[in-house]
Amino acid sequence: MLYSLLITMREGFEIALILALILAYLKRTANEHRFRDVWVGAAAAAVLSIAAGAGLELTATELSGKAQETFEGVTMFLAAGVLTWMVFWMRRQASSIGRDLREKVDVSLQSGSLAALVLLSFSAVAREGLETVLFLFAGSSNGDSTLAYMAGGLAGFAIAAVLGAMVYRGSRVIPMRQFFTVTGLVVLVLAAGLLSNGIAELHEAGVLRDIGARPWDTEGAVASSSTLGRFLHAVLGYDSAPAWTQIILYWTYLLAGIAAFAAGVGMRKTQAAFNQSAA
Repeated sequence: MLYSLLITMREGFEIALILALILAYLKRTANEHRFRDVWVGAAAAAVLSIAAGAGLELTATELSGKAQETFEGVTMFLAAGVLTWMVFWMRRQASSIGRDLREKVDVSLQSGSLAALVLLSFSAVAREGLETVLFLFAGSSNGDSTLAYMAGGLAGFAIAAVLGAMVYRGSRVIPMRQFFTVTGLVVLVLAAGLLSNGIAELHEAGVLRDIGARPWDTEGAVASSSTLGRFLHAVLGYDSAPAWTQIILYWTYLLAGIAAFAAGVGMRKTQAAFNQSAA
């Protein structure tokens, strides 16, 4: 449940932020009559995302045995890769996303085309929506019950919608930089867990023959089938008896990712301080 909540809150807020910025700019420029175009594009993106999710689920259902495990393992690796890209992309874009969106809205309005604004909101929302579907599918096999997983996802979207409404109304209560910094680090932990779980899935499928010895076994302390074990497995990639390949890949990715993320945050703060002193 926590995995799905974190994913949909993070991704959902990016969707809500984009829509809020576009709608707020349209309102400020007295173009409220174009709100409908934005919502049409967003709705179409939502339909596409749901269809993609259904397609992934149907594909996994049609497969069985080793083929299904291979499909799930590859999906986990793909999701981890996209998660990593998304974290660093958002870190670079956070400071300029509002300006970029305003420029694109201006171009859409100047073109006079009804489709321009629809396509702008569609492309922005579809990118985040498809990412969300991929992440949720990749983590679904490791979570609790389907009902709890869905409840977590809906709760995350609800939180994101409230935050988006606050942005639209001009609220400055939300600490954007801190939000994306904290959730970015959380997402890196989730991605490391997906990599570890992906290794296990591919090993069970026979794609990876030898993933090394298993240096410890904590099944007696925290069973993988227990509520705590499933929770840790979904969020942290917990394995009561991990192989060396899982351990090395998990910590190499996590430490390198956090170091790169922290270096980027430090460089941004240094640049901001330099700009202030220069002014």
